[in-house]
Formats: sequence, structure tokens, C-alpha cells
Amino acid sequence: QLQLAESGGGLVQPGGALRLSCTDPAFNLHYYAIAWFRQAPGKEREGVGCISNDGRTNYEDSVRGRFTISRDNAKNTIYLQMNNLEPEDTAVYVCALDATEAMCAMAPSEYDFWGQGTQVTVSS
Repeated sequence: QLQLAESGGGLVQPGGALRLSCTDPAFNLHYYAIAWFRQAPGKEREGVGCISNDGRTNYEDSVRGRFTISRDNAKNTIYLQMNNLEPEDTAVYVCALDATEAMCAMAPSEYDFWGQGTQVTVSS
């Protein structure tokens, strides 16, 4: 049973940084595309970025250059490093796994398994 779990969220001041983690206790994430999504109150869920099984990444325009997705296969963990955070980045961040494709995409409909999310709040 796949159980994605995110961690690392919290409260940070504008301009600060956080690193989110996405892992599963028993399922090998190595072969699959993983994406990060976020949803702010009153807004639709949006893609943040994704990483293919070969390490190639893609990012949404508003975070490109500030956010970095990486994977550590030895730790079975995918990271979302978020730098220079802005209040507009405040949202619940969720990781998702595509069980059928190795190459990642940003469309939520591509993803089969979802974590519960972790709250990121950017405020002074």
C-alpha cells in the first residue's frame, strides 16, 4: 500500500527558505515521476514542479529559479527546496506519484497517488 508522506512545512518569513520532503515507508519511489502541487485557501490546486525518474525536472513559471526538486534514491525521498519564499507561496503542499509514467508532467490528472500535504506559511 503506497502511503506518500510529506514533511518539512512550517512558518517562515518572506525571503526565507524551507525544504519539503516526500517519502514512502515501503514503496520504492525510484522508478516513478513525482510532482509537487500546492493549494492555497480559495484557490485551485496548481502544479509547482515535477521530477522524472531520470532526474529531469520541470517547474511552474512563478517558482522557477527559486524552487528546486531533487531525489535521493538511497533515502527514497524527493525534496522540494524552496528559497526566497514569498507570501504568495503560502499553501498546503502535496506530493503525488504517477504510477504509469517515468517522465513527469504537471497535470494533476496524471497522478495516481497523493500525500496528505504539509502547510507552508510565509508571513512576517
